[in-house]
This record gives sequence, C-alpha cells and structure tokens, in this order.
Amino acid sequence: MIFAETDINAFCPALASKQAVPGAGGASALAAALGAALCSMAGSLTVGKPKFAEYETELNEILGEADVLREKLVALIDGDAQAFEPLSRAYSLPKDAPGRDAELERCLRLAADAPMQGLHCACDGIELHQRLSDKCSALVISDVATGAVMCWSAMYGAAVNVRINTRLMKDREYAAQLDKEVDSLMQKYWKIAEATYEKVWSALS
Repeated sequence: MIFAETDINAFCPALASKQAVPGAGGASALAAALGAALCSMAGSLTVGKPKFAEYETELNEILGEADVLREKLVALIDGDAQAFEPLSRAYSLPKDAPGRDAELERCLRLAADAPMQGLHCACDGIELHQRLSDKCSALVISDVATGAVMCWSAMYGAAVNVRINTRLMKDREYAAQLDKEVDSLMQKYWKIAEATYEKVWSALS
C-alpha cells in the first residue's frame, strides 16, 4: 500500500490497526505536511493584497518553499514505513544467524533516518510559519498558529522516533551524534514555535 496516496478514511483505520505500518513516524510526517499546507493556504490568501504588497516577494518565496516541504513530508509517510519493514525482518532473524548484528545495525540507521528527515522538515515548517506570522492577513493568523503547532507536534513525534532507534544501536558514537543533532534542533525550534503561537494568541486576546 502506498500510504501517501491512501484516502484518509483508509489511512486512519490502517494507523489504528495492529499492523506495524503506518506508525508514529508516518503520522508525524502527515501532521507536518498538514502544517505546511496551512502555511500555503495562509500565504495564498494574503499574496496579491495591496496591503501586503511590500512582502510580495517573500510571500511568494514562502509559498514555494511550503509547497516543496509539503511534498517531501508526504513522501516521508511512505519513507518511514519502507524504512521500518527491513528492521522488522532483521529482528525476526534467529539471534545466532550469521551477520544478524550487522544487519540490525544497518536497519536501525535506516529506521532513524526517515524520522530525522521528518524532524528537519518540521523545523523548516516552523520557520516558515514564523516568517509568515507578521506578513499575512489578519483573517488567516489562526491558520498560521495552527500550522506552527502541527509542525511543533510533528517535531516531537519525529524526535522520539529517532531516539527509539538510536538507543538500540551498537555504534554508540554514531547514536550519540544523532541524539546531539536531535537535541540541538529541539532546543532551537520549540522556542520558535511557541513564540509564533503566542504572538497570534496575544493578538487575538
């Protein structure tokens, strides 16, 4: 099944089922893709308005980046599932099977890579919403705040799905490098997401 092409009425039951995929990594990618889509909507409803003419160039840049980001994230829904399947097969190998440890390590790296990509994309989405938050129509600022929060939640989901793989890696130096990258992104971007949401919340209070 190609989950990115699956109707939402089929995707949600698949996510709710006992099957291993789709899982939390794919759900996080979907959440960030929806956040990027909200960014595109808010930008599209602002661009071309005389009041925001001075931001026209940047608004078009944001729209272009949001479209590319959304496509990447939709692809990661399946990318996460495809990365998990080899790991599942590796775990099913007998513990004394020749090369099992090396195969498991390889698969853990693959399984961590998809959510790591998702984490970077979610952070990029947060940044786009921050840029848009003071350059868009007042009618769509709630959409910007919602999009930022969806990317924010996706960031946390992606991060924990990197960590569940790094904790099992034998190569602790490689695992520590990934964990450090996750921590750095989390520390930076949760603050940006929160500030973006609070800006809108305060404007509506």
